Amino acid sequence: MNGAPAIDGDARRAALAIDALRRGWAINVEHLGQQLCLLPIETARDVLGAHAILLSASRAATLKLMNQRAAADTALPVMIKAPADLDINLALAVADPTLDLRYPMKGPFEALALADGPSAAAAIELARLAGLLPAFLVLPDSGSASATVSPQDVAAFDDSGALHIAARARLPVAANVDAEIVAFRTDVDASDHVALLIGKRDGTPPVVRLHSECLTGDVLGSLKCDCGPQLHEALQQISDANWGILLYLRQEGRGIGLINKLRAYALQDQGFDTVDANTRLGFAIDARDFSVAARMLELLGISNVRLLTNNPEKVEGLRSAGISVEERLPLKIAANPHNAHYLETKKSRTGHAL
Repeated sequence: MNGAPAIDGDARRAALAIDALRRGWAINVEHLGQQLCLLPIETARDVLGAHAILLSASRAATLKLMNQRAAADTALPVMIKAPADLDINLALAVADPTLDLRYPMKGPFEALALADGPSAAAAIELARLAGLLPAFLVLPDSGSASATVSPQDVAAFDDSGALHIAARARLPVAANVDAEIVAFRTDVDASDHVALLIGKRDGTPPVVRLHSECLTGDVLGSLKCDCGPQLHEALQQISDANWGILLYLRQEGRGIGLINKLRAYALQDQGFDTVDANTRLGFAIDARDFSVAARMLELLGISNVRLLTNNPEKVEGLRSAGISVEERLPLKIAANPHNAHYLETKKSRTGHAL
């Protein structure tokens, strides 16, 4: 069992800020002597004292807002003046695109100059890491904050570096009784990743599957995605090989978290595809970090793999982290009437080889 590596102070400050956001506590983001005091709208109880709202660039675009001035950086977040009638319901309607059909008439809003772009961008990234909507109330009193971070702290947040093996045990599974489960823990966040080693290890590169957690598909049998069938097919193909490893990564919803994934489902019901749903929420098309998987393989003593995937980003993610992908093996799953459009979107918009 590997000892837990120390987490540096920068990443620890970011971890404390993420925890504060989840609890509905205000944080300060400091940069070059400037300070933003921010309260996440999703977990806020009221809007007392708020003088502005900070939104992601994509959410602002949906609301037809312009970032500062005509010459502004359109990739930066947008700050708007808090309307006089602001309450928690209006704040949520501004933040959450799934409510747009219920509250179609919002605004007009007055855009404010964004004095500290790096701090605003760091705050939006912290919201993603916390699994929250990327929208904040801007407060005037920095003394009310429970944590303080800098953009450098947020950039230093990396759960792969502090990853270590926490426990392992024999675990016979339906696909193969000769299996061992290995649990990985990091001090940076609460995500415990898991590897399932199947078969007898030999000198050949293992067949490896990186599978991102999907509660709805893996456990509940959702027909909206192909995650559940992919999981079981991957286990079977690994079992049929000499040996292999399933890495079960706690990166629900392509890294945006379960609740935001359900919001994306609600947007899909309104007619948006999986790509547009994520971006309307203010997130990247795919926010996963496959360096975590690479670190898990390193801790298991694996440097060469045969990767079972249709996603070219997984191949590139492992290779860029120092893992040699000797072969990409396809994972063929039949479509159903509920996920056919989803699968076609993955092929046409994210480059999956289906």
